[in-house]
Amino acid sequence: MDKQLQQLHESLNQRLQRPDEQSDIEFWFARDLQQPLGYARWENFLTVINKAMAACEGTGITVDDHFRGVTKMISLGKGAEREVEDFMLTRYACYLIAQNGDPRKPEIAFAQSYFAVQTRKQEIIEDRMKLQARLEARDRLRESEKALSQSIYERGVDDAGFGRIRSKGDQALFGGRTTQAMKERYGIVKSRPLADFLPTLTIAAKNLATEMTNHNVTQEDLKGEQAITREHVQNNRSVRGMLDQRGIQPEHLPAEEDLKKLERRVKAEEKKLSKQTPKLPKDDNDA
Repeated sequence: MDKQLQQLHESLNQRLQRPDEQSDIEFWFARDLQQPLGYARWENFLTVINKAMAACEGTGITVDDHFRGVTKMISLGKGAEREVEDFMLTRYACYLIAQNGDPRKPEIAFAQSYFAVQTRKQEIIEDRMKLQARLEARDRLRESEKALSQSIYERGVDDAGFGRIRSKGDQALFGGRTTQAMKERYGIVKSRPLADFLPTLTIAAKNLATEMTNHNVTQEDLKGEQAITREHVQNNRSVRGMLDQRGIQPEHLPAEEDLKKLERRVKAEEKKLSKQTPKLPKDDNDA
């Protein structure tokens, strides 16, 4: 462990709180963790806390058991004080904050391991990071496809036409293989979206091509299914060409685990983590 991470480890240990010496309950105050985890502004750290609380709720865990809103007085110098909001956080809450923090920060990467609470922690961390990357890429693709669908509807293309345009784009991206052909290659049932089984790189490639189509449809005022199809096919070919220059052929990349299945597994594992973490004390005056 290098010197910076050693100091962070010591800092996190020093900020550990307990209601009393005999208690097995451990918690941290959010404002005590803000700077050690690499956040200069409370507002930015609060955004991460809110994401972590949403993740906790989405797992079916009672948020108040692990995140407790409190107020505390801070010194402004010369005897002056000001009341500010803060949170009491269990180890599980801190784990979720680390999972929803900026992974580019070395402090966050270290905290993901520090706050995990069971022997399979590394596997859970890796699954959560993989899930987060794919979910973010999938959401961006979903939004760009929604924007394209709305845009071309105003230009004379209905839902069936949008489906054909998207399919032609896939065929260009996957070297002549249709959407259905890729589903068959990956063993995906017809009713499930192909994107839920694609690796993050391929999802991002589809999104880039779709964003380019969105841009050019508007800039060049393209109308009708034929013109928009040509544009979308060309953009997917361009993205494929860029990948091909780096030795990457999307149709040969292996399928990833079903995104919905991965999400369920991560939630189930994190639910187990929460059960291993003592809950916050019920006394709201602890702060």
